[in-house]
Amino acid sequence: MATTDLLLAGIVLLGSCVQWLTGMGFALVAVPALVLLLGPAEGVVLANCAAGAISVVGLAGGWRHIRPAAMVPLCVAAACTVPAGAWLTRQLPEPALLLVMGGLVTVAVLLVLRGARVPALRGTKGAVAAGAVGGFMNSAAGVGGPPVSLYAVNAGWTVREFVPNAQFYGVVVNAFSVAANGVPDLSGIRWTWIVGAMTVGALIGRVLAERIPEHRARLLVLSLALTGGVTAVGKGLWGL
Repeated sequence: MATTDLLLAGIVLLGSCVQWLTGMGFALVAVPALVLLLGPAEGVVLANCAAGAISVVGLAGGWRHIRPAAMVPLCVAAACTVPAGAWLTRQLPEPALLLVMGGLVTVAVLLVLRGARVPALRGTKGAVAAGAVGGFMNSAAGVGGPPVSLYAVNAGWTVREFVPNAQFYGVVVNAFSVAANGVPDLSGIRWTWIVGAMTVGALIGRVLAERIPEHRARLLVLSLALTGGVTAVGKGLWGL
């Protein structure tokens, strides 16, 4: 139990650190490891809770930069597809869930690494498409950020524009996902570990953000996420 708690705290600390370092990335880094440690259902809902909480704190200083014209269709579309993702997680056996989650993370990371240019991800229609896919992925696999990241790339947003809008989206979509999936059934001691790890991770992330170039931090996050995604796929295939 102590070893599991330490691993859990380490995963949350790392995810929180990269979230503060790059503006997003908690779910990409933490979900594959949380799923392997706690199982698909608990891992996803814990990631939803933690990522949502971090987004709330991060948004406090950047809410003036939110773009309603893009975020309203993104968030409405996400709200419509969250129930479908939550339903999927309740229907599939654990090996299949691991395979689906790992596959979604892996594909999403590869697309973001390529900086994929997709004409369909522009304008209001692009916002609706990105939000719909992101909402489904967030409630099914705990990873809803990559579609929004791809939308931002195709919309030509700068990092300064992207971060507060991604955090706003994170607050909304994770709130819907928690409402659909519920809150993880963890002991009070584990919640204490998690909150402490999030706090320490935030402090470390803020310090590192001043010392590590953004492109290197982003590459590190995506590399960790890709490793976790491939590992989850491997475990899912092994259990089939």
